[in-house]
Amino acid sequence: MKMEYSIEFSTRFERSMNKLKKKNNKLFIQIQKKLLDIVQKPEHYKPLRNVMAGYRRIQFGHFILVYKIEKNIIRVISLDHHDNAY
Repeated sequence: MKMEYSIEFSTRFERSMNKLKKKNNKLFIQIQKKLLDIVQKPEHYKPLRNVMAGYRRIQFGHFILVYKIEKNIIRVISLDHHDNAY
């Protein structure tokens, strides 16, 4: 049986997406499409380790999207430049 997931965005992530929409609309659209993919198969992407255990990440060029799966909710935590993501 396939689990249904809902998705929630942190304020930090929403701020990053609003900035990105103005600066790089192409990447903004790419991330939106990938969010739909995450809802379909959230376990597909790279799990993080150590202090970030329990989180997963997707890389978009120099940007890292970090999210966490909690029961049937996907919590999108942040979208940051690689240097600031961890």
